[in-house]
Amino acid sequence: MSTSVENDLSVNDTPEKAALQLQVTVEKPHSCLREVIVSIPRTEVDRYLKEAFDELVTDAQVPGFRAGRAPRKLVEKQFKDRIEERVKGSLLMDSLSQVTEEAEFSAIGEPEFDYESIELPDEGEFKYQFKIEVRPEFETPNWKGLALNKPVETIDDAEVDVALQRVLGRYATQEASADPAESGDKLLITAVFKDGDKTLSEMDEEQVTLAKRLSLSDAVCENFGELLAGKKEGDVVTGKAKLSDAHATEELQGKEVDVTFTIVEVLKQELPKLTPEFLEELGEFESEGELRDFVRASLERQANYRTEQALRTSIIEQLLADAEFDLPPTLVNRQTKRELDRKVLEFRRSGFDDDMIRRFVNANRQNLQAGTESSLREHFILEQIAEEEKIDALPEEYDAEIELIAEQSDTSPRRIRARFEKTGQMDGLRNQIVERKVIESITAVANVTDEPVTKEPEDQDEEFAVYHDIVPTKDLDAIPEAKYEDNTPKGAEPDSDKDKD
Repeated sequence: MSTSVENDLSVNDTPEKAALQLQVTVEKPHSCLREVIVSIPRTEVDRYLKEAFDELVTDAQVPGFRAGRAPRKLVEKQFKDRIEERVKGSLLMDSLSQVTEEAEFSAIGEPEFDYESIELPDEGEFKYQFKIEVRPEFETPNWKGLALNKPVETIDDAEVDVALQRVLGRYATQEASADPAESGDKLLITAVFKDGDKTLSEMDEEQVTLAKRLSLSDAVCENFGELLAGKKEGDVVTGKAKLSDAHATEELQGKEVDVTFTIVEVLKQELPKLTPEFLEELGEFESEGELRDFVRASLERQANYRTEQALRTSIIEQLLADAEFDLPPTLVNRQTKRELDRKVLEFRRSGFDDDMIRRFVNANRQNLQAGTESSLREHFILEQIAEEEKIDALPEEYDAEIELIAEQSDTSPRRIRARFEKTGQMDGLRNQIVERKVIESITAVANVTDEPVTKEPEDQDEEFAVYHDIVPTKDLDAIPEAKYEDNTPKGAEPDSDKDKD
């Protein structure tokens, strides 16, 4: 059941234009959605029309009259449609700005309405409605004095050795070989995925590392290494791939499909020697020790990220227990890709390489909806605490984040910033900074117990990831289609429509 609240909203007068007098009705069909009906009295419509014609009549060009000399009534008649369209746009823009500035909700999206369906009436008030997604309303949970277990990792020399080999592997020379494929070799393969006789998708030539498991965007081939180990160029191998249990197509969830791999080439790698020339080319390192220090620093950032995520998970679990609110599926779907992009930013600044990030993206894409809903709940709680505690991102913090991402991506900070600004990722960067600061504030006043982490030796060849959809689904980041034909406010339908009832 929706509730309704009426407010008379206005803003302070400015020399440019007097504030609009509005009547606004806000309905709450959902905790994260507001349906807003705006009514503008006829006096205000006439004021805007008069101001528009006053501006036009001084230089309007009408055949038979000098510019600005035509009778006002003639000007109004000739330019009526154009002026009314301009006034409609001005009324909408000014009233929307007023409503969103003064309303008792915090918008997280743009107003949703069909501009073309809205008409400026010849008589009576101007009325329209729109929908807008907002932050849910809930009481901030008590976040001070939480009991937290903090996992503490130490980075040893063996881990640095493994990570260094992975770094050098990016610069290895590759030679096609007639020898059988072994774990860790590079393979150039194609793949055809079928469900019975139906071809679902074909993967063009893709270079992969022969690992135990191959992950795809919406599926996993668990015994990939077992299938292809010992095979040679030209061999054709058949196996199974299991679609995600959370696949967007319900009837395909968890289904096994057939896959045929063709080995185009087996590529044997030779790692580069750590010569002064190579170290200079790699990143202006003066010695192998300096390179190892760089690798160790990346591993420490990764360990810090895991520690932060463990603390964050524990914090959010406790906060969510005291903050209940629903999220509409449309909001979750629309935020999915944005949330994934934000997580990738966190991984980049935390020192993870592209291979690790692909594995992360594939794992998360296979459980997108649940993961996005959880992340949105976290965001709303942390953002509310940030507002109450006046926590925000500072310019120098943006610079530091961009520096870290640029360092990991081997790209200049200037190019990273330009790309983020162009793609709208600066908002994601801001959220990342603010949420981390809130977590730090909560941790600072928590009862924290350190717990050393016992780690299993890392297996470089455990999994390799590629971006490929076996069953492509529609882009969840696309703008959803309107669910109504026009924006006629409730109770303000044309007489002809009322008669039909």
